[in-house]
Amino acid sequence: MSAVTVSVVETFVSLQGESTFAGRPCFFVRLAGCNLRCRYCDTTYAYAGGRDRTVADLMAEFTASGVSLAEITGGEPLLQAGCRDLALALRAAGAQVLIETNGSLDIAVIPDGVAAIMDIKCPGSGAADSVDWANISRLRPDDQVKFVIGDRADFDWACGVVRQHGLDRRCRAVLFSPVAAQLTPSDLGTWVLAAKLPVQLQVQLHKLIGMK
Repeated sequence: MSAVTVSVVETFVSLQGESTFAGRPCFFVRLAGCNLRCRYCDTTYAYAGGRDRTVADLMAEFTASGVSLAEITGGEPLLQAGCRDLALALRAAGAQVLIETNGSLDIAVIPDGVAAIMDIKCPGSGAADSVDWANISRLRPDDQVKFVIGDRADFDWACGVVRQHGLDRRCRAVLFSPVAAQLTPSDLGTWVLAAKLPVQLQVQLHKLIGMK
């Protein structure tokens, strides 16, 4: 497994900015390549490029970081077969591991003990037709589902999905996040309160405090 390679755009240590892990120091591995082109994407530089690195090399960097939380992100990390090997290696080293995925690919490949942070793309993203709806039945108790919401139409659509599938009973948390510079957190928060759904408002904490 240590000889397995993945194409990596960047690695860095920062505060986790999203999910219920927000605020915790985290080692990030951003893998190259994405199969979607969401209108609001803030990591377009991960669409292509990247440098091949071995899992062993990345594990050495993780160990040197001194943190206990690790996230594999992208792009879309599940496009790379080596993503699973990297997650397993991090888990074996004692890390709490997250994989952030856009919800278009089968999340069953994510190892046990590794949490999926899975997007369900709203219509405003331009990628709602990419959702693999079978992933809802694949969710595990420690996984989390995220909706990135750009307007009221996205919000109403997301609420319908939560209700239809009982998402709050299928995973650890259902997260509603506003599209930056398009919807204010306060407006989204007002809608969340009125909807009385078991969802959690999240903002990109790392951006609010000026971190990567």
